Amino acid sequence: MKKQRRVGNRLFMALVFLFLYLPIFLLIIFSFNSGNSNAVWKGFSLHWYTELFRDRIVMESLYTTLLVSLLATVISTIAGTFAAIGFFNMRRRWRSPLMTVNSIPMMNADIVTGVSLCLLFVAFFSFWNSFDLPRLSMGFGTLLIAHVTFNIPYVILNVLPKLRQMDKNLVDAAMDLGCTWMRAFWKVILPEIKPGIVSGALIAFTMSVDDFVISYFTAGSSTQTLAMAIYGMTKKRITPEINAVSTLLFAVVLLLLVIVNVRDARAEKAAAKRHN
Repeated sequence: MKKQRRVGNRLFMALVFLFLYLPIFLLIIFSFNSGNSNAVWKGFSLHWYTELFRDRIVMESLYTTLLVSLLATVISTIAGTFAAIGFFNMRRRWRSPLMTVNSIPMMNADIVTGVSLCLLFVAFFSFWNSFDLPRLSMGFGTLLIAHVTFNIPYVILNVLPKLRQMDKNLVDAAMDLGCTWMRAFWKVILPEIKPGIVSGALIAFTMSVDDFVISYFTAGSSTQTLAMAIYGMTKKRITPEINAVSTLLFAVVLLLLVIVNVRDARAEKAAAKRHN
């Protein structure tokens, strides 16, 4: 009876994974199709990848996506790390409600976040442009601000557990020996929380590369990310060029997730060895 139940559970799990990943596998396979059909295989070819890298619109949107993602990752990692240290040193009665507020951007629907940021930017720019000042409009700057906004909570939630694992006496000892707080941060705190910072940065970069909804509402008409370019391509005749773009995006996100999981596994093993 137990054996039959185990077989049934494994079969059900296999069907779930097949349902989730079969469309992605088909997309990847047909990105190497020499023909322009998404249903009939006509032979292996890298033709659509060549066409992809010749597409000026796609290349410009890829450059914008990478630039926004890198800048947003750096800014949100720095801000999120210091915010996590601030949360850690707060009293519990203040920390608990602020941590709840910090979780709202992650739990909130992307469309709500995107629309609210869009309305905020429109209201601010309307007020700004009513004065005799250089005109402002939505574009790269607002897109970057939006990405930083939804990335900071992920960094905070990755850094805080490392701060809790750290021995508070280390910082006190360093300051008793003559270190300033900033020097104690560089020499003591930063090495202890570095795994959390790296994990938070990788997740922030992944979220920025993958985002569409918030970018769509905050980029304006002059800026376009890769996800927005793909959406625009789907409005026309769908070609395997979209498969090639999606395959590359899937590979990048998968690689980042593997790096995050490998780092976490190594950090856990190192922690277990120290305790033993």
